[in-house]
Amino acid sequence: MNLLLLGVSHHTAPVELREKLDFASGDVGAAAQELATRAAVPECVVLSTCNRSEIYVSATDAERTRDDVIAFLSDFHQLPREIFLPHLFVRHGRDAVAHLFRVAAGLESAVVGEPQILGQVKDAFQAASGRRCVGPLLERVFTSSFGVGKRVRTETAIGEGAVSVSFEAVAIARKIFDRLDGRRVLVIGAGEISQLTAQHLRSNGVGEIVITSRTAAHADDLANAVGGRSVPWGDITQALASADIVITATGAPRPIVNRAHVEAAIGRHRADPLYIIDIAVPRDVEPSVGDIEQVFLYNIDDLQKFVQKNVSGRGTEVGHAERIVSEEVVRFLAWQRSRGAVPTIVALRRRFYGIRESELQRLEGKLAGLSPEAREAFEDVTRLIIEKLLLEPTAQLKALPDEETQVVYTEVINRLFRLADSEADSSSETRSSAKSK
Repeated sequence: MNLLLLGVSHHTAPVELREKLDFASGDVGAAAQELATRAAVPECVVLSTCNRSEIYVSATDAERTRDDVIAFLSDFHQLPREIFLPHLFVRHGRDAVAHLFRVAAGLESAVVGEPQILGQVKDAFQAASGRRCVGPLLERVFTSSFGVGKRVRTETAIGEGAVSVSFEAVAIARKIFDRLDGRRVLVIGAGEISQLTAQHLRSNGVGEIVITSRTAAHADDLANAVGGRSVPWGDITQALASADIVITATGAPRPIVNRAHVEAAIGRHRADPLYIIDIAVPRDVEPSVGDIEQVFLYNIDDLQKFVQKNVSGRGTEVGHAERIVSEEVVRFLAWQRSRGAVPTIVALRRRFYGIRESELQRLEGKLAGLSPEAREAFEDVTRLIIEKLLLEPTAQLKALPDEETQVVYTEVINRLFRLADSEADSSSETRSSAKSK
């Protein structure tokens, strides 16, 4: 089994396409379960955030599995493959492992080092695991990625200069107005990103924060937490009319603010501009809203232009994080190679212990006169000799530097000890024993 990754991200696809391939607004566990029904996909995890939709699978036949995943993406999202294939990236083996580790470390994020991504990776894994879509390979590579993320945050200061997308949204508002004192802000949505945004707004001294959400209780709770006020979802047009800035971040599968809403809200005689910052994927605001005079619309990709400075000045920390990722990739691949040696090691042990057993049976007549204590000591000595003989070859086989060398060594061992013959003999004996019963 090798790791295979297919996906799109903010590096390869615009927000218009990413929202069409988004899984986050639905159930990523159910999506993984549906994908796992395909013959070439024995285990899988679906990771979906505002900046990426990525599918991790184990594969014995990479080409066949890749085709199955592409067909799944097309079927699940009802999207012709020719629309997304030019933007799809594919990673195999080491490259796929390194990519996942970089994602968990925050190195692939739009805001390098942002803290939310590690939790999102864990949530994606738990969702797939809860649907029994995870096997030994994905179990190991994802738990290893959690360790990478923790190491990077513990051993580097990469997160100290990093900010969240919600922080950048507020930073844009601050750039627009210089000061937020006295400004009225409407926050649409009451989820985690909206909570962070509202907290940043409050810390920047905004004049008034208005919260609206489809779930009124959630809007009330958030408004109380940040000293704002909530309005019913049905009053969104009136709330838009009185706002200077709108920041929206819901999990809705399609736009919730359309051109008609905004035109009705601002009327024909509004003097002040309305700034709308849409940080949701899929987008909450219909793109044509940006064509309205006096309305300035920003989406998640527009934020990327503001966050490039986030990396500057932290080159040393990023470099340190990259070295940690490289170390952990080497460690993971060593584990994977050791797994490749396991069948040969098991067969070799079975061969040695089979010889021991047959010799004990052959010498049964001579051993019959031994006391129980002496017989037990004799068997312990023969077992210990085998364990010592196998110790070094086992360690060396697991520690071979690359897969090609391991294949050569395992083939030599199989030939030298005729392990295939001994396995066949063992299977034959098992079948004969079963028949006799």
